[in-house]
Amino acid sequence: MTELLPLFLDLTGRRVLLVGGGPVAASKLGALLAAGADVRVVAPDIHPGIVAAVERSGPAPADGSAAAPATAAGVGRVTIERRPFAAGDLDDAWLVVAAALPEVNRAVADAAEARRLFVNAVDDPASASAYLGGVVRRDGITLAISSRGHAPGLTGLLREALDAVLPRDLRLWMDEARLQRIRWRRDGVPMAARRPLLLHALNVIYERRARHEASCQ
Repeated sequence: MTELLPLFLDLTGRRVLLVGGGPVAASKLGALLAAGADVRVVAPDIHPGIVAAVERSGPAPADGSAAAPATAAGVGRVTIERRPFAAGDLDDAWLVVAAALPEVNRAVADAAEARRLFVNAVDDPASASAYLGGVVRRDGITLAISSRGHAPGLTGLLREALDAVLPRDLRLWMDEARLQRIRWRRDGVPMAARRPLLLHALNVIYERRARHEASCQ
């Protein structure tokens, strides 16, 4: 079995097709909207949570453009089409999420394969070419874990474990890393030398903090 390529997508203003209208589809919709995607939901029956998301997000562009701007809050928009999936629904999509019955997911996967589109088939690894795993987001850092869709419970446990061990002041790490990167690029520091330099810079911060706390005792 080949290895998966970890990849983070910028979906801001890009059309994502969500096939399925049940509670599973509703659970995936929030993450897509938080990523700034414009989501088209196609399903004969629609969960109330999806309808509520439409009311919160406002109308999506009527022209179906794939690069329409997201809302001012950085949250995407959603439209609903109450009908069965049709292959033409894929024509303007950048990504497909199939959260329907297995036979529908298979039809979506086959149609997407012909168009060279990636499909995340929820809890249906046989119909998937992309996998959404356990995700930890904090202070500009995103960590994701995948089991290729075969052990979602394990990815959830690993996500919780990672969240527990990440430093509470991770924002400080991010700010220092950004500052150091500006200096490295200015000074032409090679990539191989940057990680030790960043570790040293972070240690200096904690050493200064320790000296300050000691002086205040």
